[in-house]
Amino acid sequence: MQNNFYNILIPIDFTVKNKWAITKAIELANSFNCNIHLVHVVFKPVFPLINIDASNFTPYASHINMQTCREKLAELKAIYKKQMVGEGEIEISLLQGHPQKQLKQYIENYKMDLVVMGLAKFNLFDRIISSISISLLAKKVSVPILAIRSSGLVSHFKKIVLPLHDDIPVDRVKLATTLARSFKSTVYLVSLRNNSNKKNVLDKTLELVQSVSTIPVQCFLLEGQNLAKSTLDFSRRINADLILGQSRKEFQLPGLWNRITKRIMAYASKIPVLTLDKPTEQNESVAG
Repeated sequence: MQNNFYNILIPIDFTVKNKWAITKAIELANSFNCNIHLVHVVFKPVFPLINIDASNFTPYASHINMQTCREKLAELKAIYKKQMVGEGEIEISLLQGHPQKQLKQYIENYKMDLVVMGLAKFNLFDRIISSISISLLAKKVSVPILAIRSSGLVSHFKKIVLPLHDDIPVDRVKLATTLARSFKSTVYLVSLRNNSNKKNVLDKTLELVQSVSTIPVQCFLLEGQNLAKSTLDFSRRINADLILGQSRKEFQLPGLWNRITKRIMAYASKIPVLTLDKPTEQNESVAG
């Protein structure tokens, strides 16, 4: 994980939730002088949940749709370009194919550093699909994914909560310190009290943070049986501005419905949640 952001990707589906994703991305772009990439993937399945694109069978309608989407992307760029006050630019891209595959390839080819996604407010089906999409994408790519609700558009990340499980997350620590240095934040390291190893993980992670940065850090052992729920409760109490977690099962909310829908912390939180599931994170962790 580098010490700066250079390219931020926003998946665009032309719904209202794109608005707050773009707004947050512009704030970050102005702080880090980085570029924003608005990317729309054209994909219309023949049947729901079947990954066969109907556009393959309707080439004329597909051409018209592509042209319309390209015009919509250009309109978004024109609307938000004036809000970019740093050195960054807004780029637009129109892709075709399965969204997860196309986004993963785009992230890798153009070296994205962050993905920002808006969360639906009321549409239950959209919320379930978005939650699953974020979780799956986070597991496939090595860049953090920031989920933003309309109520989560805080101006700065002053209080960053970093929940810990059994290992010391080197990449999430580096990401937290990068953000904390930029926004002059305090990082709160939290873990559950119900395991004697947690105190050791907190101590070792604190040592790691202090070895790479001089940012303010506080450590807390939380009560409870579920790390995600206890983290959310703690974050609300301190009025946190950002939670930096993972989509692993230890970071998912309790309950059968939450497990079925892969409901991540972001959908139970008004606080923005940034998910980083780098595949090599556990291998790179410092031994506890």
